[in-house]
Amino acid sequence: MKLGPAWIHPTALVEPDVLLGEGTKIWDNVHLRRGAKIGKSCIIGEKSYVAYDVVIGDFVKLNAAVYVCAAVTIEDFCMISAHTVFTNDRFPRAGNRELTGLETSDPTDETLATRVRRGTTIGANATIGPGVTLGEFSMVGMGSVVTKSIPPHALVVGNPARQIGWVCRCGHPVARMAEIVEAPIQCGECGKSYARDGGELVLRSA
Repeated sequence: MKLGPAWIHPTALVEPDVLLGEGTKIWDNVHLRRGAKIGKSCIIGEKSYVAYDVVIGDFVKLNAAVYVCAAVTIEDFCMISAHTVFTNDRFPRAGNRELTGLETSDPTDETLATRVRRGTTIGANATIGPGVTLGEFSMVGMGSVVTKSIPPHALVVGNPARQIGWVCRCGHPVARMAEIVEAPIQCGECGKSYARDGGELVLRSA
């Protein structure tokens, strides 16, 4: 077990070859599988599970009971709220194709990678489907089921999740879908200015 100056609760289970950054806190009953890499100043909340070889960046918050399966990458400054579940297989079965035993739990050619880009927030009880990318500073509403990739700054809700607007880096909404125009859009909370570039919202000024 390769550990930096991180804090680990006595009840947490940290398997061999886990890397933890400086200042990271691992709370009670967390399970970190072999090869997981977690950056600096992160919080991994109680009863969360992080699968083998998962990569988590710096300044990331996982609340309680988050399930992060294999082939997930979470970039810096992301917020993953309580009971979020990631998935990585579109065609899961318990048994193998020959029905002679259990299907392997190791990654296969059907395991799909998911990426949570910098600054994203995922609301409580959300489910993230396999093989999707959540764009930078996007926001997934509570209880949503994300089945396809979403652009930067998108606000998505529902099952299946659909985009209803755009959010600022600070998290506050800047426009609903029906309101989006070509003119610059300014956040009423922090003053950042955005413009639309095709199907995305891009920062013009801080």
